[in-house]
Amino acid sequence: MSENTNIEKRNEENSVASGTQKTIGKAKSQMRSLHFSLLSILIIIILVWLMLGVVFGIMKAPSNDMSPRVDYGDLLLYFRFDRKFDVNEVVVINKNDTIYLGRVIAVGGDTVDITDEAHLIVNGNAIKEPKIYYTTPRYEGYEEFPQTIPEGEYFILVDRREGGEDSRYYGTVKAKEIKGSVVTLIRRNNL
Repeated sequence: MSENTNIEKRNEENSVASGTQKTIGKAKSQMRSLHFSLLSILIIIILVWLMLGVVFGIMKAPSNDMSPRVDYGDLLLYFRFDRKFDVNEVVVINKNDTIYLGRVIAVGGDTVDITDEAHLIVNGNAIKEPKIYYTTPRYEGYEEFPQTIPEGEYFILVDRREGGEDSRYYGTVKAKEIKGSVVTLIRRNNL
């Protein structure tokens, strides 16, 4: 064989080896890209789980008791880490294995009274609630009024006061029975 033939043969072998190395390099690059993509998806899934399973909760409104602000079926996002709730905060409650939604009316140490005329009185003051369109009747045979709320507990009322299930029905709510405070809602008719 001539030297030119040997050179051509070596060049051809080098070219084949170089092509094989490029193919292997390309395959490794694609595998790295696939691993990175899968890892990114896994991280996103874990973050969503943490956000919606630990920090925030999401649920549908269980009834029309908070109407007109919250209607049955509205999607609610609530913050789970609050352990001290303020008056007028809307909270998600798990009482007697049932989920309720209600508004904090009084906290530990407050005295709540509901008069025979369906007026709400907290700490001796008649409460004016301009955005509540219903009277607040007592429920006969359930809770006695006036009552002083124990420390670490809350008195909850729903916005639709006539017939709604709240602290007049099931009593005060312990802090551990409150799942969180509502942050936002999405109306069901907008879904």
